[in-house]
This record gives sequence, C-alpha cells and structure tokens, in this order.
Amino acid sequence: MREAHQEVQPLIIVEETKEANSTHNTKNTNQSTLLSQYNRYKWWLRIALYTMFVLVGQSVAVILGRLYYVKGGKSRWMVSLLQVAGFPILLVYYCISKNLTTNDHQIEPRSSLIVAAVYVSLGLITATLCFLISVGVQYLPVSTMTLISASQLAFNAFFSFLLNSQKFTPMTINCLVLLTISSVLLVFNNDSANPTGVVSEVKYVIGFICSIAGAAMTGLVYALTQLAFRKVLKRGTFKENMDLIICQSIVATSATLVGLFSSGEWKGLTKEMEEYELGKVSYIMTIACDAIGSQVCLIGVIGLIFEVSSLFCNAIIVLGLPVVPVLSVIVFHDKMDGVKVISMVLAIWGTVSYVYQQYLDERKSKTDTSITNE
Repeated sequence: MREAHQEVQPLIIVEETKEANSTHNTKNTNQSTLLSQYNRYKWWLRIALYTMFVLVGQSVAVILGRLYYVKGGKSRWMVSLLQVAGFPILLVYYCISKNLTTNDHQIEPRSSLIVAAVYVSLGLITATLCFLISVGVQYLPVSTMTLISASQLAFNAFFSFLLNSQKFTPMTINCLVLLTISSVLLVFNNDSANPTGVVSEVKYVIGFICSIAGAAMTGLVYALTQLAFRKVLKRGTFKENMDLIICQSIVATSATLVGLFSSGEWKGLTKEMEEYELGKVSYIMTIACDAIGSQVCLIGVIGLIFEVSSLFCNAIIVLGLPVVPVLSVIVFHDKMDGVKVISMVLAIWGTVSYVYQQYLDERKSKTDTSITNE
C-alpha cells in the first residue's frame, strides 16, 4: 500500500502542475486579449482625432483662403504661405513635452543626410502644390475647386501602387472610378460655375489646370510621406511625426517666401491690408486662422498616413468635400447646380466604398487574430 501511495503522489503533483500551467496560460491569453483590445481602442481614438483635425482644418483653410480673395486679397504667394507657415504654434510641443527621448539604440541608425533630403524634398513639393492650389482658389469657386480636389485620391492610388505596393480591391477600384468621374464632370461646368463672367474663360481654364496639377502633387507627396515612414523614418514615435511636420513646413515656408519676395507681391501687402473690405483686424485674423487651420489639417494628414496609409488619408479628405461646398454656398453664395450635386454624390459614394473596404479589412484582421490565439 505504501508503494502504491508513493506512485500515486507524483501523478497528483504532475496533474496539479499541468492545471497550474493551464491556468497561467489562460490568464496570460486573457491579459494579451485585453491589451490587444485596449491598444485597438486607442488606435481608433487616434484615428478619430486625426480625422477631426483633417476635416475641420481643411474646411477652415479653404473657406478662409477664398474669403481672402473675395474681400480684396490679391497675393497668390500669400495664400501659398498661409498653407505652410503655421508651424510655429507646434513648437510649443517641444517646450512642454517631458518625453522627448526614445530608445534610438534599438533602432537601426539613420543617415542624417538622407533624413534631411526627405525633409527638403517633401517641403519643396509641398511649396509647389500650395502655389498651384492658391491659383485654383483664386480663379475657381470654392465648390468647384473643392470637388476637383477629389481627384487627388485617384492620383494617390496610382503613386501608392508604384511606391508602396498598394493592393487594390473591387471596392477600392470602385472608389477611384467614382471620384475620377466626379472631377471630370466639373470640366463641363464652366458656365454655371462662372455665371457672372467675373473670371475669364482663360483664367477659369488656368485655375482648373492648376487645381488638377495641385491634386496630382498632393497625391504624390502623401505617397512619398508613407514611403518615408516605411524606409527612412522608422522610429514610429509622435516626436518623429512632429519633426517631419515642422521641418517640412520650414522648407516649404522658406521656398514660398522666396517666391513672395522675388515676385514683388510683398510690396503690395501693406496697401492690401489697408484696403481689405473687412478691415485691418479682420485681415490679420483671416490670414492667422487660415494658417492655423492649414497646420491643424497637416497634423491630421501626417497622423493618418503614419497610422494607416496615404490612401486612407486621402479618402478622409474627400469625405470632407461635401462640407466645403455647402459652406461656400452659405458664405459666398456660390451656385450649387445639378452637375455639382451629382459630382458631390459620386464623391460621397466613392468615399463610402473605400471606408467600407477598411471595415472589411478590419474584420478580417480580427478574425485572423482570433484564429491565431486559439
């Protein structure tokens, strides 16, 4: 009996050990699941915040940019400058942040020259597209200009395919086709967009071409930003995002200032402020709020590119398109005719298709994660 009892005792110990290990593994799995859910909620919260920045900042910047022209502003370089010169407000981050250091020793060292080249190239492209957009805002109604900007999603998809190996699904292709048709419709909208003849036929065409070119360069710079995050800027920290925003803005601001002074437009700024229809204070408030709105939008753009992709960022930008034309009808009394309404519906339809594709991808990701954990 004593020998039998001695044989049974080790078996009991083994079973207890197995149960303890099983309980421990279950506990670890539950903790891992909870942590994964917590991180996912934080991720969605960041996406919501960046989306709000893009939608609000974009609407403010476009409306105030047009208001500047309507009430007496004439400098295209000034409007270009306002789109990139709001970065000083972000310098406060470096003053209040308590955690500016990162574990850089765990990351592969980067060449300072390559990083500088990234900042300079993105900044110069940004300065160019800002000038093109300022020409479009000057010669086109806000509603027309904004809907043309929807084409940047198609351009970005093309550049993302070339540079970032972007995969396309039927929903994504549907989105691109609809947004392209949405923009093409506006080519035939000259008469309704310019009923009073305030803008000549030539200027309308120039504004349209510059708007399309600006949309193409916007799609390019967003794809290049995503490529930079993948290949060069690999630390994945908020500070790195801020560094990119500020350095890119400094380069773009410097290039735009060169254009402002070389063109001679700076000489008329004092007179422009004095003759501004809403007064000097309103002039200053208009350009200041325009600059801040543009910078807020840029923060959201860089955040969405970093967290998801440049294509998703562009989809969010297009999602905000219905807001600006409606505001322009209220503020500037732009005409919202049938062609623009159809164009807007197609833009919304295309964007919803893309967002739905993101939802499907998210569900698939959750399913794959659950299968892996099991």
